[in-house]
Amino acid sequence: MKIVPLLGRILFALIFVMSGINHVGGAGADYAAASGVPAANIMVRLAGLLALVGGLSILLGYKARIGAWLVVIFLIPVTFAMHKFWGIPDQMAAQMQMAMFMKNVALIGGALFIAYFGAGPLSVDNKS
Repeated sequence: MKIVPLLGRILFALIFVMSGINHVGGAGADYAAASGVPAANIMVRLAGLLALVGGLSILLGYKARIGAWLVVIFLIPVTFAMHKFWGIPDQMAAQMQMAMFMKNVALIGGALFIAYFGAGPLSVDNKS
């Protein structure tokens, strides 16, 4: 059963590693600017760096608690800035943004679990 936390960490971290790589390269800056994010080109790259470093930390199980907090720091402003479902008049678009908002809320919950419990037995942090 030691493999279960490892698999969970890998699956959890993939979204942050993959999106972090894209955001560090500037992907999504136009969408962020259209959503009202100031200095979107810089902010998206900084957010991408937080997601990438946090995701890699969790993936490897190296300083995973710190990595989880980086993911939380990434997710909170992104969730409220980019997924404002409550202000969208189009019902279908609002539903999509609400799903993205709730997905991020669930990811924050998962990151808080890692921040509290750590990486688990098969990790660099718990290497014996």
